[in-house]
Amino acid sequence: MALVKNQTCISHFILLGLFNHTPLHLLLFSTIMVMFLVALFGNGLMIFLINTDSCLHSPMYFFLSWLSLMDLMLISTIVPRMAIDYLLGHGSISFTGCGFQILFFLTLLGDECFLLAFMAYDRYVAISNPLRYSVIMSRRVCWLMVAGSWLFGLVDGLFQAIYTLSFPYCGSQEIDHFFCDIPAVLKLACADTSIYEALIYVCCILMLLLPFSVISVSYLLIFVTVLRMHSAEGRKKAFATCSSHMAVVSLFYGAAMITYMRPQTYHSSKQDKVVSAFYTMITPMLNPLIYSLRNKEVAGALKKLLRRCPCGGGQE
Repeated sequence: MALVKNQTCISHFILLGLFNHTPLHLLLFSTIMVMFLVALFGNGLMIFLINTDSCLHSPMYFFLSWLSLMDLMLISTIVPRMAIDYLLGHGSISFTGCGFQILFFLTLLGDECFLLAFMAYDRYVAISNPLRYSVIMSRRVCWLMVAGSWLFGLVDGLFQAIYTLSFPYCGSQEIDHFFCDIPAVLKLACADTSIYEALIYVCCILMLLLPFSVISVSYLLIFVTVLRMHSAEGRKKAFATCSSHMAVVSLFYGAAMITYMRPQTYHSSKQDKVVSAFYTMITPMLNPLIYSLRNKEVAGALKKLLRRCPCGGGQE
């Protein structure tokens, strides 16, 4: 009780941000803004193509459209706020605003973890059991998988946002980060957070390791199936389809595990900022590029769209 009585009530935090006001950091800030615009355009275009082109109305592209939406929301949760703070020269964020940012960020992060696992399972069924693919991956099953991803992400986000802000914050208000990331926020807590850190590890096992295990097993089984194929063309097509997803998984899970599966004592603010920038900005920008550049069907849908567009070269 003494701790609660002596704590100073904090109504807001101060985000120190990612950049200083130097020529080099101004260049880096401009680069981030270009990446943000590319991510908005790329993911928005993927969603539009998948929903308007009948050739892309399959479970794989259904999941991909949701991945693009999640990436769009994830980068929009972080970058606009960071840009405004940098341009205004201060990063004040209310206690409630910080809680909502944690909620939205972790919900979307959890969504992507499970959606990527479902996408790996979809590829496993398509390659290992093609004759029953349409039955196993029915529209209803796909919707249940997407709904499950959102549910698990929301539960995790709510739990961690509420628990993080339940600690007393009675010292510094400065969060050494460009958004309200939990490890950075917990450093300001005036209480023992060791039990909560243990709970975070449990959440990480559920939200990161379990989906990653599903992905690993799925691709191991895919690899075995592909090696048994007699057709070299079939093997090439299977590897091409799966390599894009494996690239996205490696980028996303690698950065997330580095951030959330290290003990609090091993966290460095500089490292956390760089790694966080990777999966909150770089990955959402790269995902549509990886899938579109390595996918003939998406490229074909884009060409059809450009041919229909008056500014794209006229009519056939």
